[in-house]
Formats: sequence, C-alpha cells, structure tokens
Amino acid sequence: MTLPFGRLGLGCAQLGNLYRAIGDDEATATVDAAWDAGVRYFDTAPHYGLGLSERRLGAALRKRPREEYVVSTKAGRLLVPDDSPAAGRDPDLFDVPATHRRVWDFSADGVRRSLAESLERLALDRVDLLLLHDPEGHAGEAIESAYPAAERLRAEGVVRAIGVGSMDVAVLTRFAAETDVDVLMVAGRYTLLDQPALDALLPLCSRRGITVLNAAVFNGGLLAEDRPHRELPYQYEHAPATVVERASAMAAVCERHGTTLPAAALHFASAHPAIAAVVAGAQGPEQSRRNAGLAFGPPPPATLWPDLIDRGLLRADAPVPAGAA
Repeated sequence: MTLPFGRLGLGCAQLGNLYRAIGDDEATATVDAAWDAGVRYFDTAPHYGLGLSERRLGAALRKRPREEYVVSTKAGRLLVPDDSPAAGRDPDLFDVPATHRRVWDFSADGVRRSLAESLERLALDRVDLLLLHDPEGHAGEAIESAYPAAERLRAEGVVRAIGVGSMDVAVLTRFAAETDVDVLMVAGRYTLLDQPALDALLPLCSRRGITVLNAAVFNGGLLAEDRPHRELPYQYEHAPATVVERASAMAAVCERHGTTLPAAALHFASAHPAIAAVVAGAQGPEQSRRNAGLAFGPPPPATLWPDLIDRGLLRADAPVPAGAA
C-alpha cells in the first residue's frame, strides 16, 4: 500500500510539549503553517505528551477535508490513568501533568485498544497508518502478537497500512525480513550525522518494496539550527562534546558552500532511493514554515557533499542529492 506522504511530513511530538510547554494556539498554528506550506502528512503517537499531541493534532485538522491528508499514529504504549496526588509532572521528555502512566502492551488486545483510544483523542474515524512504536524491548511479543493484530486491522480495512517505528536498526531489520509490513519509520538512524540504516536496513527495504519514512532527521534537535551548540539535544539526550564538534564542523562546511546545516540535513535525509518521505518536527509555526521551505526548495550546491566526504564528515557510500548547479 502506497500512501500519498509527499516529500515532507510533520512530526507532532512538539504538539505534546516535547522539551517545553506550548499553548493550544501555537500547536494549531504549527499545523496550519505546515499545511499552508504544502505538508499533508502528520505523524503522532499516544506517547507524545500522554495523548496531548493526538488531541491537538485532531483539533487542528478538524476543519480540513479528511481525504486531503494522511495521519499515522502508533501502538505499544497504553495510557493508564494515574490519580495519585503525588503524580506531578511527566517523567519523560514532555512538559505535561502526569495524569496517566505509559504501560507497554504489544498484545493483540493492546493494539486494538490503543488504536481505539487514539481515534477518540484524534476525533477521527480512521487513521491511515498504524505503527508499532519502539518494540525493541518487546520484539518477541510484537512480532508474535502485535504484528498479527495490526495485519488483521489492515485486512479489515480499519487502517490502510501498517508498520513499525523505532530508533533501533536491528529490530527494524527483523521486521523487514520476517513480516509483511508496508512501512518502516526509521527515527534518527539515517541522518547527516548517523547512517547505521545504510548498511543492511535500507537495501533490504528496497528489495522488499517497503516504504521508508525517515524521521528525527535533525537527531532530536542538534541539526535543527544553523550553528549547533551544547544546549541542543542529540537523540533526545545531552549531546556529547565530540558530536557537537562534528556537527559544528559540518555547519562550517555548509556555510562555506552557501547553505545551512538544516538544509543539508533535510536534503541528505531524502536522497536515498528507499526513502519515500522525511518526517521533521517543528518548534512552532516559524520552524514549520522554514522546514517546508528548505525541503521543498532547491538542494544545497553539489560541491557540498564531496567536501564533507573529503573532510571525513560523511560516508562516501551514502547517496547524496544531485545538488544545485
């Protein structure tokens, strides 16, 4: 099943207050800015802000014709109410009250329950793509129970396509080899900084006809600004000094070639022939517009990529964009 993802999708973790709290109006403006720039694919999950991302995305899309956009959500973590007065704030990366607890559940019943609850939060009658979310710690149950349940949902027409989303290349490769998933969402594993998906996963997806969505292409934030610095997260954690130094060296090369690190990151992330679309989050409407402008605009100069390779900053065997003349 091929869905009309377009070149760029909006990752909606930020709508769930990833790293910092935003208001409902800013969340809606972020989605509206992406829409106005031509984005028609939106990815969310129960995990993002304990359901807040799904609620805000559904509200922002409510006025849009349902046949004009694609939505994906995820299963694997159920949200269980937590009425404890000591619950406080969410202990994860999201600035939200800890009204619920995340409970891992890759059972068949868990997948169906997760989807039903997501549809209620989204206020939609369907999602287009259901992804099993971060199954690496539960791979056996995910393949033996969750995947068959998702497969049945696809066969019943409840969802149009199924797949897996993870930062773990090994578990993604296992699903690509052992199941008939339609889609794999590779999160932060094929970026300008890191390309572990290049060796086996992407070639396997090409051979098997599996659609690849390349997510977290800014590595959690480090590549999202023209000049990287230690305060920016890398893979949703504090960035090691050596990684910041490497990203800064890349940024300096980009500047010498008249482009920016975010532009290079977005275009590199879409250059592999196995990749159907790039999914990037945005901290507010301005970044939404900027990301779309970069992704839909001309690529960086062709001279950039050999310079990065010559300086040991990029693998020589990684496909690169054709580049601007």
